[in-house]
Amino acid sequence: MAHMERPISPHLQVYRWQIQMVTSILHRATGVALSFGTLLVAAALLALAAGEADFATLRAFCANPFGQLLLLGWSWALFYHLCNGIRHLLQDIGMGFRIEQFVRSSWLSVIGSVVLTVLVWGYVLMNGVAG
Repeated sequence: MAHMERPISPHLQVYRWQIQMVTSILHRATGVALSFGTLLVAAALLALAAGEADFATLRAFCANPFGQLLLLGWSWALFYHLCNGIRHLLQDIGMGFRIEQFVRSSWLSVIGSVVLTVLVWGYVLMNGVAG
């Protein structure tokens, strides 16, 4: 059998990064992050059910800088996945397929997630809910 030269599929370093590519990768990554963050929610429910001392330990973890960073990241992942999911839902019904619409909606999902995260964390920190 003759040896045939087949084209090699390019890797990420060959492509020029575009917002559409970034939003697709982020959507998958935030889905995974939300799965792991759900473990923290489950831990909170278990600690709440276990009693006041266990819940106080969890609150102390969430109040330290590392815990706050985890919660901030998880909340951004939640809002990004929500915004980008709405964008995908609109595309599923046939809206936003022109390139300029696709680029605009990609940026809106990123910016919208940041704005929602800032609003929620601003409320939490201003009202003393955290810690």
